[in-house]
Amino acid sequence: MTTQCAVVPVTRDVPRAPLEVQYRRIHGYRRAFVHTGSGPTVLLIHGIGDSLDTWGEVIPALAKHYTVIAPDLLGHGRSEKPRADYSVAGYANAMRDLLSVLDVECATVVGHSLGGGVAMQFAYQYPERCERLVLVSSGGVSRDVHPVLRLAATPLGRPLVSVLGLPFARTFGRGIATLLKALNTDLGRDEQHWMRVFDRMADASARRAFVSTVRAVVDVRGQVITMLDRCYLARGMPTLILWGTRDGVIPFEHAQLIHAAMPGSRLHPFDGAGHFPHHSNRTAFLAALDSFIRNTPPAAYSVRDWRELLRRGRPGRDENRQGELTNSALDRSLPSGT
Repeated sequence: MTTQCAVVPVTRDVPRAPLEVQYRRIHGYRRAFVHTGSGPTVLLIHGIGDSLDTWGEVIPALAKHYTVIAPDLLGHGRSEKPRADYSVAGYANAMRDLLSVLDVECATVVGHSLGGGVAMQFAYQYPERCERLVLVSSGGVSRDVHPVLRLAATPLGRPLVSVLGLPFARTFGRGIATLLKALNTDLGRDEQHWMRVFDRMADASARRAFVSTVRAVVDVRGQVITMLDRCYLARGMPTLILWGTRDGVIPFEHAQLIHAAMPGSRLHPFDGAGHFPHHSNRTAFLAALDSFIRNTPPAAYSVRDWRELLRRGRPGRDENRQGELTNSALDRSLPSGT
């Protein structure tokens, strides 16, 4: 299997130097990714509608000390956008397959937004391949989700998203983003990054993949999947939670929920930051991530311990305060009947 390389200029809010993007066909689909640096491996997973370019400002710094792998998820960026499996579990499988193709056994897995949900799913499905878990403004915590994503998950989603391909849509969207920024809203704090995501919606295949991805993880009631019910399995998995206190997409309260539910996790808030702390607080973000990796030994996976955790199940309300917090979060977040 051969690797093709192309030097691709990145968008306006990432480094001046281009990233060397490589391509591999896995299961017949062309996947784009960056693979650079040396040392322990760090896998960076972007969010919905985004691409590996979101990590463009942090990749060069990380590559000085780590092997960095940053893919465009299927249906995103430069990767192919077929009619395929866009579920969180499907993406976790794709991350395993990419690491395998690159002869990488395990990695510190960093996920932003949807990528955080993929990272948690990866740690759940392949704990022996996840050394550490880093969640950045992560999805997959509570069923609460932004109303725009709920709308995109409805039957109206596809025709509404198709409007983004019309000539006036970009101008209109830029005006809305500028207004949100002028009004000092939480969403407006990330105005330039929303425009980068919005610009990609000019491509019809990107719009179709976006809607398919949304429908795989969201319905009219909110996020379909939450990892809160399985967070007790993270005992022994070093976990860092990085979150902006003014996140307009996934509220900071979700960071507190997942921190309470994950035994031994560390919460690092970025005061005043929005949904993209790796952009707005890049230096502090890099320092927190580097310190976490350097000072935290990788998880020691044990089949016996994993089986024992599964047998015991998640803590009951009367076992400890952490259990009370976990169950309270579940009561508020899980769909009825779960």
